[in-house]
Amino acid sequence: MDEVILYIKMGLYHVLDFQAYDHILFLIVLAVIFSFYQLKKVLWLITFFTIGHTLTLALSAYGILKIDVSIIEFLIPVTIFITGAVNVYNSNKLNEKKENINLAFALIFGLIHGLGFSNYFRMMIGKEEDKLLPLIEFALGIELSQVIIVLGILIVGSLVQSMGKVSKRDWVLVCSSIVIGFVIPMMIERVFW
Repeated sequence: MDEVILYIKMGLYHVLDFQAYDHILFLIVLAVIFSFYQLKKVLWLITFFTIGHTLTLALSAYGILKIDVSIIEFLIPVTIFITGAVNVYNSNKLNEKKENINLAFALIFGLIHGLGFSNYFRMMIGKEEDKLLPLIEFALGIELSQVIIVLGILIVGSLVQSMGKVSKRDWVLVCSSIVIGFVIPMMIERVFW
């Protein structure tokens, strides 16, 4: 049981580590377009992201998929930038069809983010024969941390929009623009280094 809790905690702390904030930035641009009234869709968003990155994490852990880490480290901020840019572009006309784009991004870009976790996960499990159980436990920790972050985003968004009288359009526009501002230097840094 201690090992189960260990891997869940590792998944939790890996995402909630503010020094590795790219995961949090991605969750912000994925979730900022949703509200509490769309909780079912938000849960699908988180689940799609977990499925995407757990799949590539598993493929990497079993040695099936190997991709240069520097490419992945560049692609992670690119996925955040694209999601934020699409949010900005769609901010005037958010609807169910536009929201479904972020659901697709969660799954597709989750594949790339999973590769970002792969080196950390391989180091964590070492040469263990049984990788499946630690993988599931780690993914559960990641899922829990994502729920925490997304609920925080929804709470802040709800407060800002209701108490601050900020429109949903402005909320999405400002949050997505701020995140884009954070990831542009990350992309530039990772291209040249």
